[in-house]
Amino acid sequence: MTDCVIAEDEQLLRDELVQLLAAAWPDLRIVAACDDGASALEAIAANQPQVAFLDIRMPGLSGLEVAGALAGVSPATQVVFVTAYDQYAIDAFERGAVDYLLKPVVLARLEATVRRVKARLSSGAVDAGALAALLARLGQAPPAAPKVEPLVWLTASAGLETRLIMVEDVAYFQADSKYTVVMTAQGEALLRKPIRELLDVLDPATFRQIHRSTIVNLKAIASIARDESGRGVLRLRTRPETLAVSQPFMALFRAM
Repeated sequence: MTDCVIAEDEQLLRDELVQLLAAAWPDLRIVAACDDGASALEAIAANQPQVAFLDIRMPGLSGLEVAGALAGVSPATQVVFVTAYDQYAIDAFERGAVDYLLKPVVLARLEATVRRVKARLSSGAVDAGALAALLARLGQAPPAAPKVEPLVWLTASAGLETRLIMVEDVAYFQADSKYTVVMTAQGEALLRKPIRELLDVLDPATFRQIHRSTIVNLKAIASIARDESGRGVLRLRTRPETLAVSQPFMALFRAM
């Protein structure tokens, strides 16, 4: 049995890929089907799957960022990228030894990809150099236009009070069921939207996900250390508590 993790933020496309894989690769076991890059990275680290199908563009961590972290968390995992049409990306893929699927995924193309992945799994070879070269080449592409302008301020509840909070003053965001706790130097407030909805509207140059349920303001970090389990511990400039960085996300900090 071959284990697999899927990461695709659009549920219909994710469900469709699951169904197509069931037809093209009957003995494949999907151990996690994730809707964002952070969950995918943690699922890969926990399950050590032989293969991962990663959507390139997702809220928060992209498929490229997840793949870039695999050398430190699951180096034997074969990667297949799933992408909408982007000529620059396709040119890069054609020059490398890493598989990709175009959206919408069709069964014939998936079957050809499955044959190639199985061949690589049989040989036991993971071409880390080819993946690194591909990621470097894609990293030189002109950045895609943002869907929206980065968030500048937000309104959140603190008891009976509604606060206007500048995003630059936020130390970190913490998931709380369907809502999000906003932590600043002045205290906490509650934002009535899930943390996942923030990932598309926060400036990625300033805010970094350190756990599936935590996003930190990089400017608020005073120091970072690693504990005996390999997890990171962040100390903040304006808050007394420390924040845990889950072990898979430490690879992302090493790249900073």
